[in-house]
Amino acid sequence: MVPEVASRHHVEVITTCINEALAEANITAKELSAVAVTEGPGLVGALLVGIAAAKAFAWANQLPIIPVNHMAGHLWAARQVKPLEFPLMSLLVSGGHTELVYVKAPGDYKIIGETRDDAVGEAYDKVGRVMKLTYPAGREIDELAHQGQDVFAFPRAMMKHDDPDFEFSFSGLKSAFINTVHNAEQKGETLDKKDLSASFQAAVLDVLLAKTKKALAQFPVNMLVVAGGVAANKGLRDRLAVELLDVDVVIPPLRLCGDNAGMIAYASVCEYNQQHFADLDLNARPSLSFDQLA
Repeated sequence: MVPEVASRHHVEVITTCINEALAEANITAKELSAVAVTEGPGLVGALLVGIAAAKAFAWANQLPIIPVNHMAGHLWAARQVKPLEFPLMSLLVSGGHTELVYVKAPGDYKIIGETRDDAVGEAYDKVGRVMKLTYPAGREIDELAHQGQDVFAFPRAMMKHDDPDFEFSFSGLKSAFINTVHNAEQKGETLDKKDLSASFQAAVLDVLLAKTKKALAQFPVNMLVVAGGVAANKGLRDRLAVELLDVDVVIPPLRLCGDNAGMIAYASVCEYNQQHFADLDLNARPSLSFDQLA
């Protein structure tokens, strides 16, 4: 993804998107209560386009502006499935983030663990590039994984039983994968993409499930929300259904797992109820994050 190209494309289509959304909902601007917009995290150019459009629309129609955390949007997309029960635990897995978030109450988000290097979705895309798969590679790797076998001994980082934290690391797994493929190429060998995918995905899921189980043991809750682009992964969904039977696992529908405006609307209701509004000096916050649990 080229940030400059992405933001320029946003400029070209954002007004059309706003008009189409109003037309499809069969409402006018006068019927709206507020304008919600992502303030971060994300690519700063794209964020600025969205914020500028939101502020202009809000000013023209005398509507309040609601700033929304992009990751809160992913979490609240689960509201499409059922009402959220607090406190809850959330595993947020996307191209830019991998984090476990304890949500004590609506709007009270605390990170208890996150990746120290690559996000899980980023790792999928990088190994997909090595296998010459289309971008984004997550879906294709998932499909190939279901046809292959876990025959490569890829590492599971930070998985010691006496390790008390909930941190993730995927750079070692990514490097091990790349080295395996490059070494085979230097020897003139061809490795089965199905087995490579199965082994890579097994390593990823082992880590995600182990850390999530550990978090649920230390923070007893009745609901686990798994959200973000990687939540669309069938392998992850299958293992969650089999291995986590003592907690209500809620995953947004596939169409709301990737980035979308609907999830920002869901998250904005929480902010609206708490009267969390922004002024017209609202700016992009590309590195915006939830607070760490003290």
